[in-house]
Amino acid sequence: MDKAFTKGLKLLETLARSAKPRGITDLAGELGFTKSNVHRLLTTLQSHGFVRQDPASSTYELTLKIWELGSIVVRKLDLVTLARPAMASLAAATGETVHLSVLDDTDVVYVDKIESSHQIRAHTSIGMRAPAFAMATGKAMLAHEADAELERFRPVLQRYTATTRVTMDELRSDLEQVRRLGFAMVLHGEWREGIAACACAILGQSGRAVGAIGISGPDTRLKRKELKQHSEHVVSAAKRVSGALGHALV
Repeated sequence: MDKAFTKGLKLLETLARSAKPRGITDLAGELGFTKSNVHRLLTTLQSHGFVRQDPASSTYELTLKIWELGSIVVRKLDLVTLARPAMASLAAATGETVHLSVLDDTDVVYVDKIESSHQIRAHTSIGMRAPAFAMATGKAMLAHEADAELERFRPVLQRYTATTRVTMDELRSDLEQVRRLGFAMVLHGEWREGIAACACAILGQSGRAVGAIGISGPDTRLKRKELKQHSEHVVSAAKRVSGALGHALV
């Protein structure tokens, strides 16, 4: 276990529970750390925006960064709860595996799923990560980002299957199609072979994509025709969750 990291976490917890800003000597006495140790930890936390120092009193307190991170976690938990009814309806309507994903930098993370009723299905697990540029749920969310924001994908584009889109031009072309259609489709697995999928972004109150809901299954069963037929249910499910999150539907 990293001792410095553990000490930093204890220091964060202590500052979070403190009713007022704290000084180095005060913190060192409570935590049983040396003053030089506390000073180093506070300097590191301050450089990363978690702590600020009052120049007049030389005391330290937390910034809102901890609250911002916690708010993201809470929003994700709210998303899972609010999306469940729509996911259940989508699973019943299509018979396919339903995923709820969020975007984490260049990855999508599965935060909830309902398994397909079919014997042959896409095998995934909650908490699993996948490259956003190669996933239907990822493309659905990325279509709501500005072009400049997509530049972060340039270093991570790589081939996973014969159909993976590996250039920025290809990615932009895919996202333009998502904007035209209102949903994303992957006809043949771009991350794992043989998987087809359809997804639509979930929009929050501000209009930004906060997640995506989609279906997936073997491309031998989910061909273009079937995906287009299911897309109506996928879009409807996404709109239902977006509305529950306070997005004003047009």
